[in-house]
Amino acid sequence: MGKAKVKSGPLARRPDNSAFKQQRLPAWSPMLTANTVLPFFYFMAAICMLLGVWLLLTVQSTQEMKLDYTEAGSCNLCYQKRQNASNAAQSCTCKVMFSIQKAFKGDVFFYYGLKNFHQNLRRYMDSRDDGQMVGRKRNLKNPSSYCQPFDKDQTGVPIAPCGAVANSIFNDSFTLSYHQPGSSPVRIPLLRRGITWYTDENIKFRNPKTENLTLAEVFKDTAPPLYWQKPVYELDPDNPTNNGFINEDLIIWMREAAFPNFKKLYGVLNRADEVFAKGLPAGNYTIDINYNFPVQYFRGRKEVVLTTLTWFGGQNHFLPVAYLVTSSLILLLAVVLTVIWWKFGKAGKNMQE
Repeated sequence: MGKAKVKSGPLARRPDNSAFKQQRLPAWSPMLTANTVLPFFYFMAAICMLLGVWLLLTVQSTQEMKLDYTEAGSCNLCYQKRQNASNAAQSCTCKVMFSIQKAFKGDVFFYYGLKNFHQNLRRYMDSRDDGQMVGRKRNLKNPSSYCQPFDKDQTGVPIAPCGAVANSIFNDSFTLSYHQPGSSPVRIPLLRRGITWYTDENIKFRNPKTENLTLAEVFKDTAPPLYWQKPVYELDPDNPTNNGFINEDLIIWMREAAFPNFKKLYGVLNRADEVFAKGLPAGNYTIDINYNFPVQYFRGRKEVVLTTLTWFGGQNHFLPVAYLVTSSLILLLAVVLTVIWWKFGKAGKNMQE
């Protein structure tokens, strides 16, 4: 069979005579006039205003109390003690008293906070071994080079968990007490489990397979991070299922914060007790603190935060304020355009005249 004859000449590359290729398809082109644009501007200003007011009222319905305990009360002695690194292994406890003027109703969340601690530094964030944290035995004894110089101790034993993130874990602990009028103080029960994300505890963090071995035997021939007071398999002596890489305090700390001033969840009020069934009542409280984490080296501060939450979260005014500012700008622009239109375009005049 012969080949089809190929077109040649100046018309060889002409597109087909179709509606699509010749751009004869029906199209709609909006005509932007004052009668259509100005109502849209006012509508968007009203929507942003309503959203801003609604979110602002939602945020203000939460209750929050912050307490800086860096040098408060008897913690001043511990603060001075932690200035010397040689005292790192020595324990230090202190007590801080505070009062709540208005009862915290509903679920109450207890956070610890740090100021001027930059978890968002690139080198700091990379100083970890995710393969080790998911329970790979090969990484357990051979930490990633990203962990250097926190991959092995002075004798050459591999560190688990390795890296600067794990090495700098926040290790203060707290015990809250409520002073009931005319009776002895009542310890406030906190739920310390179930405070992590599901994906963290079940996917990103896992212990190595034990194979009928104890967790201590699995972590044999490994060393704890340099500034830890106990190995990873003994982080929670009261709950054997909360040890190793699945320890919830460790998981929360390993989720790096984006800003130098941040807070991380420590526990949630257990409302099973009759005294705290409705939340935290107004009155006097004390916090007994096991003071371990030094902040002098980075000029930081430590605080505890008690707060209630809504569907929107805690007290964060950024988004409501952003909506209100956007609404004001749109409304201002709409008014300016309305004045221009009223002066130059409403009677059929234009800017060229």
